[in-house]
Order: sequence, then structure tokens, then C-alpha cells
Amino acid sequence: MSYEIRLKGAARRQLDVLSERDYQKVAGVISGLAQNPRPPKVKKLSDSGLWRVRIGHFRVVYAIDDAARLVNIVRVARRKEDTYRRL
Repeated sequence: MSYEIRLKGAARRQLDVLSERDYQKVAGVISGLAQNPRPPKVKKLSDSGLWRVRIGHFRVVYAIDDAARLVNIVRVARRKEDTYRRL
């Protein structure tokens, strides 16, 4: 059974400004999270309960609710110092 994918407003805006090539890569990984929200090389972020998956220079930060079978995409960002701030 697959998970539902939900994008927060900030994540949606961050996706909208990506180039077409980058958008296709990131969107492919996000859609794959519906089948497997914990793919290989995913990393759990310390005590926040969030997860992070890498796509080249980009990071997708998300929360998993197994009971509701829901993946909430919190942030899509290029990797830099403030990528993980204020999550």
C-alpha cells in the first residue's frame, strides 16, 4: 500500500523555482517516496523526527506518518548552511 504525498506551501514554492531538469529529478524522487518512504541512503535527522534524502546538490526534508500512511514534504532546498535551520 502506498503513502500519500503532501507538500507544504514552502516546499511547493521551492519546487516551482527549480530548473526543468532539476525539477524532474526531484519530483521523481518525491513520487518514489509514496512507495518507499525510507529508500536506501535516507537519513533520519537527529531528534526532529524528520528524514532527509539527497538528490545531487538538493535535499528533500520530510516527515513520515506511518499510521496515516502520509509523507509530508517540509523543504526542498539546495544544500547549504541554512538548509536544515528552523525545521
